[in-house]
Amino acid sequence: MLQRRLTLPHAIAIGLGSMIGAGVFTAIGLAAALTGGHPGLLFAALGLAVLTALCNALSTAQLATVHPESGGTYVYGRRQLHPLAGFLAGWGFVTGKTASVAAMATTVGLYLFPDQPLAARLAGVAAVVVLTGVAMAGVTRTAQATMAILVPVVAVLALTTAAGLALGDRGAGDVAGGLGDAPMAGVLMGAGVLFFAFAGYARVATMGEEVIDPRRTIPRAILIALGLTVGLYTLVTLGLLAALGPRGLALSPAPVREALEVTLGSGWGWLALVAAGLASAGAMLNLLTGISRTALAMARESDLPRPLARVHERTGTPWVGQLAVAVAVILLVLTTDILTVVGFSSFGVLAYYAVANLAALTLRGGEDGRDAALPRPLRVPRAVNVLGLVLCLVLAFTLPPLSVVAMLAVFLIGVGGRAFVLAGRDRPPR
Repeated sequence: MLQRRLTLPHAIAIGLGSMIGAGVFTAIGLAAALTGGHPGLLFAALGLAVLTALCNALSTAQLATVHPESGGTYVYGRRQLHPLAGFLAGWGFVTGKTASVAAMATTVGLYLFPDQPLAARLAGVAAVVVLTGVAMAGVTRTAQATMAILVPVVAVLALTTAAGLALGDRGAGDVAGGLGDAPMAGVLMGAGVLFFAFAGYARVATMGEEVIDPRRTIPRAILIALGLTVGLYTLVTLGLLAALGPRGLALSPAPVREALEVTLGSGWGWLALVAAGLASAGAMLNLLTGISRTALAMARESDLPRPLARVHERTGTPWVGQLAVAVAVILLVLTTDILTVVGFSSFGVLAYYAVANLAALTLRGGEDGRDAALPRPLRVPRAVNVLGLVLCLVLAFTLPPLSVVAMLAVFLIGVGGRAFVLAGRDRPPR
């Protein structure tokens, strides 16, 4: 059994560390480009992403009060809907997020060795090995390391924002073209990009068996971490717009670095590189932890190999699952140009949250979610669950077609493999 060691501050730190990742250094600029460099459309995309994240967070918080176990939406889908729904959520999370970790590992290597591809890959492998070691040392060590990483990252983002607002002089009318003929498509795509920066609160729910007083702690941690991240992203966006202008932000591949160099001088750009590397490492650490917990829950139900459910007696971590995830990530880093194909994971995350919203919709009331005479958990209206489900589906199917097709193929492989295994179990012995 896993051990309950995480307090509310620990859970909030894990949520923040999962959301304030490398995405904050790139996602805002990409969303600005997708919305044609129009500040109004950029904030519309940000607002839509926040609304989607809030609906998903409330649905997840509801479910966590009823099912305070490791596995997150995999468990919720199985308990509230059907085992297949749970499998789809868990499979989408495990496969998609494994690819995301590999992409982040490669990113860390590229920050260190931008002109040496082999050295960058090896550095990415080293990052995976070190962070896996931290994760296997225990969940409290993971939370402490996340807190240590968050402090300098948030400090650099705060400096960037303050410098942009105080010293930036770019005009608001300096707008880039590109999507003026399809503003709604740009807003939807921009929201899709920004949403994934807010999706890290699921990591708290996947660790439900390791949180002290989970029925109170998990919902509070999810909502507090999301609120703080939304506030930070909004302020950073305002600071970047002030420093670079709408056109500069839309055209910049590294807006935080450029904002520091424009406002404070060319010698300040290295701070953004260090912060981005740390943010990638923090997000990787919490993803490695979350994936292994989801794999553990799936292994308990035989949806993944049973050895993945083994827990270390001293550290209380699913050490076999942790090692298996690390090996899979390392293989991807060494053999795949993961940065060009990781987009399919976005579809998997939205499918994951679609299942969460649908599962929350079935809650009736009471602590077990079944007593119709009692209010639903957290008194969240069903309209919130419906809105979250609709927004997840809309954003999922407005992703690039190649990403959608790739992830649909991954789902088919998973479902087919599961059906084959189940058929073998049901076949009578000779």
